[in-house]
Amino acid sequence: MSPAHLFGMETTTSTTLSTTLSTLEPLLSIEELAEYLHVPVTTIRDWRTDGKGPCAIKVGGRVRYATSDVLAWLESQRESEPGHGPSGG
Repeated sequence: MSPAHLFGMETTTSTTLSTTLSTLEPLLSIEELAEYLHVPVTTIRDWRTDGKGPCAIKVGGRVRYATSDVLAWLESQRESEPGHGPSGG
């Protein structure tokens, strides 16, 4: 029998945990993002400091980037038409 304070709590099986982990969004390190974008790590750091890059997540003191945030940021960088910036200017 479970202790009273655990009564009614759902238990997590390894199958449930495995399913949950497989649905989590991948996170990129700053080095992985820099490699993907073919820019120096210092550029990613500068973009973050200046508020110009994708949104970041701090996990255990380390900066990570959700793939959905990177994709959304990249889409916002797309030219509105060839030779024109994202805002059409």
